[in-house]
Amino acid sequence: MFRYVELWFGLLTRCLQSRRSLLLENPALRQQLAVLKPKHPRPRMGTVDKIFWVFARRFWGAWKQALVLVNPETVVRWHGAGFRLYWSWIAKARKQVGRKKLSPEVRELIFRMMAENPTWGAPRIHGELLMLGFDVCERSVSRWMKRVPREPRPAQRWRAFLANHREAIAAMDFFTVPTITFGVLYCFFVIRHERRRILHFNITKHPTSSWIIQQLREAFPFGAAPRFLIHDRDAKYGTEVPAAIRSLKINAVRTSFESPWQNGVAERWVGSCRRELLDHVIALNERHLKRLLAEYVSYHHEDRTHLGLGKGTPGCRTRCVTSGRVLSYDRLSGLHHRYDRAA
Repeated sequence: MFRYVELWFGLLTRCLQSRRSLLLENPALRQQLAVLKPKHPRPRMGTVDKIFWVFARRFWGAWKQALVLVNPETVVRWHGAGFRLYWSWIAKARKQVGRKKLSPEVRELIFRMMAENPTWGAPRIHGELLMLGFDVCERSVSRWMKRVPREPRPAQRWRAFLANHREAIAAMDFFTVPTITFGVLYCFFVIRHERRRILHFNITKHPTSSWIIQQLREAFPFGAAPRFLIHDRDAKYGTEVPAAIRSLKINAVRTSFESPWQNGVAERWVGSCRRELLDHVIALNERHLKRLLAEYVSYHHEDRTHLGLGKGTPGCRTRCVTSGRVLSYDRLSGLHHRYDRAA
């Protein structure tokens, strides 16, 4: 405390000195500080020191020239911290206005009533809360009804529905492959949802609706057609392909515009085919690509495990029960491998 009194007393005496003596004293003090600064660690500023420099910044225009121990940016930061502290004190001291916050108990009751009574609206729930003795506004109830957590059971029911009917669902789609001569080949395939089996695939340079109809006839021989066939809104289908699908007694299910996720099984197979085969080869021509895809489809059915099938394969590959030596077999000319135990 004595140090601060001495400081303020020194400031008062300096104000009474002549301007000439002050101008001579300032360089002398600065020279001594410059000598002492490298020899001693930088002292820490206390709260009173910070308040002093904050007021000095407010009322003294040349405060930056006299500042030695810290940077001017530090003083500005102190001022911002003091501003935030001041207004936080003001906010705490003021009386709370507006509606009272809903207690967790009331919120849980709103969520519970919404879950148990899906047809109830805000007036009905508000009336029940009033009957229970809770003083709450109907508008608050309506606002909290919009924040009700999503019920996971509808999504689970839809997933269970697809799982229970997956043997009746198939999907078809196109994807393109560039050739070595900068041409484009169109790959058509039909995949079954039940075991992710590729029922049929073919390649052409010029896909037409009549060509697609012939591929569907080959994919679904007599008595093998699924109940539902998912496909997108590709212009190549025209009006002839949906009519042909109906003639096969199949319900065509078209996906929404720009919604590939609605045909997720087919899209995932295209992604797997690109990552595991097409990104590593260059198609020479239609015949070459057809041979590569035939080998990949065989690998996909018999060797490749699938997460959606519980780490099984579409061809129901059996697990080894013996403890012999592990053997490796090349697939796709060594691009992938299959591992079995020696008999």
